[in-house]
Amino acid sequence: MILHPEVIANLLASYAATFMVIYATFYGVQILRRWDIRSGDELQLALERKTYLISTVLTYVFALQLFSIFLYVFTADALCPLFVGAMCAAGTLNVNAFGYPTLLIKILTFMLAGLWLILNHADNQGYDYPLIKKKYSLLAFIVPFMILETILESAYFLGLKADVITSCCGSLFSIEREAGLGFILVSLPERAMAWIFYVSMLCTLTCGIFFYRRGRGGYLYSILSAMMFVVSIISIVSFISPYVYELPTHHCPFCIVMREYHYIGYFLYMLLFTAAVCGIGTGALLPFRGVQSLTPALGIFIRRLAIASTGSYAAFTAIVTCEIASSNLMM
Repeated sequence: MILHPEVIANLLASYAATFMVIYATFYGVQILRRWDIRSGDELQLALERKTYLISTVLTYVFALQLFSIFLYVFTADALCPLFVGAMCAAGTLNVNAFGYPTLLIKILTFMLAGLWLILNHADNQGYDYPLIKKKYSLLAFIVPFMILETILESAYFLGLKADVITSCCGSLFSIEREAGLGFILVSLPERAMAWIFYVSMLCTLTCGIFFYRRGRGGYLYSILSAMMFVVSIISIVSFISPYVYELPTHHCPFCIVMREYHYIGYFLYMLLFTAAVCGIGTGALLPFRGVQSLTPALGIFIRRLAIASTGSYAAFTAIVTCEIASSNLMM
């Protein structure tokens, strides 16, 4: 293990978050089995007190979980000088077999944690906690992924050895590699991907604005929002990043978070994750619009999620377009 402040911070945050989620799930199971808002017995009163405390704790825990993916990438970038061949986080994550799987599971838990926070906020709008069983069912679903993330992250950081020679991002995301996901993404035709990105974004934003104004098409927007997240990530690798670097062969999705590029990558990824979580959350809440205790607060909250999602996607597109327009690269 490499004793580095960021490494210790990642591990402590991961262990603390997982412990609290497991602890909350223990009481969540009791709530799923015995919750009855119509009952006034001692057990129900105790569960009501516990759910208020647990919800508050989980709000902070999952907020930390949202931040952890950026801390993980920041740490990987900070460690790259310790490994021969690593130029950015791409090389550091390739030092052992657990780096990239940890990143993927962190993306998943980010989405799930964001959805839980959305569901919890919606539940708190009702006087009778109408979504309490839904949010604790989601919590039970999240727990195995949180445990898996902690195991993978521990295996990655504890298995780091400074004498390992790794690959740089130039070889990992290169058309000459002829193998792996990086090769597949960089081999996609830039012009075609640009058309796909902008047309897809136009459809997504149009659908989001239509839903916000008319209240229809929410499920479609939720699906388009999730798809747009994937398209945007692919687009960053295939054609957006070369314009940022002003190098036609440089497709790394991690170098854009470095100081040389004004940390623009962090801002772009934050916008993408925010847009995706809020967009998916819009569709997740639609089935509960008819719940009496949530009317009309839920309708207002759903519209706010939709406008936050479309606004984030629009800001992402504006920044990307400005980078392309101001770049000296001609492709």
